[in-house]
Amino acid sequence: MHSRKKNSISEPHTKTIMSSFLHQRPFQISTSDPHHHQSSPRSLQIYQNATFALFSRPAAVLLLLLLLIILGVLFPYIKSPIFFSSNSFETKWRAYTLRDAANFVAKNNTLIVCAVSEAYLPFLNNWLISIVHQEQHDKVLVIAEDYATLYKVNQLWSGHAVLVPPALEASAAHKFGSQGFFNFTARRPRHLLQILEFGYNVMYNDVDMIWLADPFGYMKGEHDVYFTDDMTYVKPWNHSHELPPPGQKGRTDICSCMIYMRPTSGAKLLMRKWIEEIQAQPWSKTKKANDQPAFNWALMKTAGKVDMYLLPQSAFPSGGLFFKNETWSHETMGMHVIIHNNYITGLEKKIKRFRIYGLWFVDYDASISPLGSL
Repeated sequence: MHSRKKNSISEPHTKTIMSSFLHQRPFQISTSDPHHHQSSPRSLQIYQNATFALFSRPAAVLLLLLLLIILGVLFPYIKSPIFFSSNSFETKWRAYTLRDAANFVAKNNTLIVCAVSEAYLPFLNNWLISIVHQEQHDKVLVIAEDYATLYKVNQLWSGHAVLVPPALEASAAHKFGSQGFFNFTARRPRHLLQILEFGYNVMYNDVDMIWLADPFGYMKGEHDVYFTDDMTYVKPWNHSHELPPPGQKGRTDICSCMIYMRPTSGAKLLMRKWIEEIQAQPWSKTKKANDQPAFNWALMKTAGKVDMYLLPQSAFPSGGLFFKNETWSHETMGMHVIIHNNYITGLEKKIKRFRIYGLWFVDYDASISPLGSL
């Protein structure tokens, strides 16, 4: 008898009853309400049978499973741009300032800084892996010179990249001798001066370098600035740590690609003078300037006012010495700390040379990088 009534309820009617059941308050019968008409036992029985029928049908079970599958598939993508605009992500990092980033990244009042455009992202990763080997990567702050780099690094390693406006054209900054390269490197002393003004020690590296040992143990004493010679000739083992004498061009040949500074008045004075020298030597088609000659003029003009320290050549050789003088490299093996892949132009040529010497860590150690394999 009951079975026949249960089967006589149509599917639309069942859905209507179920919808009402899900959205109304708990069913109650009040005997004290004179206007209430108590439901008959027959109508209650139909209501209960309809509810039971809905949840007992195989189709309802399959529908429920289908809903769970759909939710399971979509849940990982709920925060993707399919559901939400990426504008909030971009807005967050555009508003991120150099002070914000320095405060977030600095450890022991120290930052390791590089400046990178999109073309150099593979070199950034290789350099970073070498720093991970020395367990110093938590101090690394990437100054992105274009928005693609800013977003990419912060997507993979949140908070470790910042862009100081204006952004540069990404494709113009990687060709040595170009105006884009000059614009890219000319911003360096301004970034470093700001960090010094915030009160942090700062080590600057170009990303075509790699670390083979921890360099901080070589920053001896309490000097304002530490730097490396960019010359290729071999110096005595116990060479002077003073600023070298000028060369044939009337100036020293110190590399502007590896600098360590303390937040002293002397270091800030050097950065201001570097900025002045860059402004006095702008790029032109006939004089394809870069930041390094200006850095050397600034060193010479502030000598005596700034406490300077030349790092040992055996630990911090130029690429022209390490890669081109095999005898010297063999004799100093085990003493090298930071290797600079300079004295060669072209990104592919630099990668090839790193690979020949087993120093392109991206090939076999990308798993330890905060950026993965990019």
